[in-house]
Amino acid sequence: QVQLVESGGGLVQAGGSLRLSCAASGRTFRRYAMGWFRQAPGKEREFVAVISWSGGSSYYADSVKGRFTISRDNAKNTVYLQMNSLKPEDTAVYYCAAAENFLVVVTTGYEYWGQGTQVTVSS
Repeated sequence: QVQLVESGGGLVQAGGSLRLSCAASGRTFRRYAMGWFRQAPGKEREFVAVISWSGGSSYYADSVKGRFTISRDNAKNTVYLQMNSLKPEDTAVYYCAAAENFLVVVTTGYEYWGQGTQVTVSS
């Protein structure tokens, strides 16, 4: 069992930065690949980024590649999403999730989810 709690969301102007954190409970955190997804009003939840259990590999959606960076600290049971050069279209609720397999980009591949944190980017 893994419980996930996101934090770090907020309101930022276009071009600004935010760093999201996702704290996990449970000793099995390091066994899971960790992903970030987002969901804007009226839209489906979409994949943002994923990182392998070791942190050695990561993969990004084209829409955030070069602007967002996913990382993890297994000693702290935490995964991060550094978001730079934010755009109004990045506005969404951001969720972290845990998956047994790496390179999973669909929501059905993730076993555990956090409650989400709101990110709003003003123009």
